[in-house]
Formats: sequence, C-alpha cells, structure tokens
Amino acid sequence: MVPIFTYRDERKLFAVIGAIIVAALIALVQIEGARSGKPSFLSSGATSVFGFLQSGISVVGAFLSAPHLIGENAALAERNLALEAENVRLREALSTQPDVASIQRASAHEPGGIVAATIGFDPENQSRIVTINKGSQAGVRLDAGVIDEAGVVGRVVVVEPFTSKVLLLTDATSKVPAVVQRGRWWGIATGTNTRVQLQYVSQDAKLQRGDLIVTGEGRSFHAGLPIGRVVQIFHSEGALYQTALVEPVVAFGRLSRVLVLAHR
Repeated sequence: MVPIFTYRDERKLFAVIGAIIVAALIALVQIEGARSGKPSFLSSGATSVFGFLQSGISVVGAFLSAPHLIGENAALAERNLALEAENVRLREALSTQPDVASIQRASAHEPGGIVAATIGFDPENQSRIVTINKGSQAGVRLDAGVIDEAGVVGRVVVVEPFTSKVLLLTDATSKVPAVVQRGRWWGIATGTNTRVQLQYVSQDAKLQRGDLIVTGEGRSFHAGLPIGRVVQIFHSEGALYQTALVEPVVAFGRLSRVLVLAHR
C-alpha cells in the first residue's frame, strides 16, 4: 500500500505545529506580562535590539556627514570672525563721529583751515608736542596756529611733507599773546606743562575767577580765540604786574582732530 503522507509532508506538518506552539508560547508570555503590568523579556529584547540598530544607524550617518559638518563649521567660524571685525570697525567709526562733527563745525568758521588727525605724542612727556597727519603737501606752514572747536591747541613747530609737529599751548616754551575778554587787559599766556599761566597783566586789571582769556592778534592766531578761564589769581605786593593760573578750554588728554589755521 502507498503511504498517504510522505516524509517531506511530515516535516512540513511538524514545522507548522512547531510554529503554532512557539506563537502560543509568545502569546502566553505577552499575556502574562500584560497582567503583571511589566514588559515581557521578549518586548525588552526587541526594544534593545531596535535601539542598538538605531544607534548604529546614527553613528554611521554621523560618520558619513562628518566632512560636510566640518566644512560648515569652518565656514561659520570664518564668518563670525569677519562679523566681529566689522563690528569693531563700525564701533570705532561711531566713536569718532563726535570729534569729526566738532572739527567740521570749527572748520566752517575758519575758511582755508586744514583738518588733521593727531597720530603721535611724546610718550615720555618731556615736551608737550603732538604729531598730526598733514604736512607741507597739504599746505601746512611753520608757526601756523592750531585749534579745535573749543579753542587754542598750539602752533606748528616742525613741518615735513606728510606730517607736522604741534607745540601745545601747555608746553613750558609756548607763549601766546592773550587778552582778558572782560576789560580787554593784555598779557602773555605761558605754558606750565599742565595748565597756562597768564603773565604781565597790569595791576589795574580787576581779574576774577572764571574770566575768559582769549588770543590777541599775532603771527599764529587772530584775536578772540578762547584759551581758557582763570582759576587762581596771584598778587605780589609792590609788583608791577599780576599773574593768573588759567585752565585751558581744550581737553588735551583726548585730542584727536585739529584744525590748522590758514597761513597768516
């Protein structure tokens, strides 16, 4: 008699029965886990395997995109440096605007004046001299008066083609004809290295603290330019003249823009 089932059919049957048994066991484990409120070891294992695969995919993705990210980061860093440099330049330009506007106002009242920037000073303070960035090529002449919007700065003592040196009003060797505006009393404004001393003022002059001292007509300056205000008056009994200490109107410690007056 020929058998109904072959050996191959029996293997298939056993495989189906085994699959049913495994599925039943899995279902029972899942049901038990649901009853206890805890994930079954099968769920935990599947989650772990999935997480591992996901991490692997992320690592591979990061590895593949690393060159592109490095290039982007370098470009961003370069752009940040450029923006920072531009911000510094703009802040510097903005900080100089008040001085630029001030010297432009002074220039409007002095036709033919030459606007210049201070570019150097004596670091040892042996002399009160500053260097400006305009010279003979720009029309600067020896002994030309130098001012800013506030008043007298000094006079040119050295002229080179592209730069000049200015002896400040406060230098001990600086002497400028001066006038007490109230009363029109004459004197000589001499530097003390920090302030200005008004000398050779007649004893008849009724000097007062706060009196404005201006320039008299001379080789470097025309009359009426502010020099400073009297802060102290010295009387010497029997002296022919009186002396006063004057606080300059110019802020020499922050001098940045000046106007060289037209050659007289």
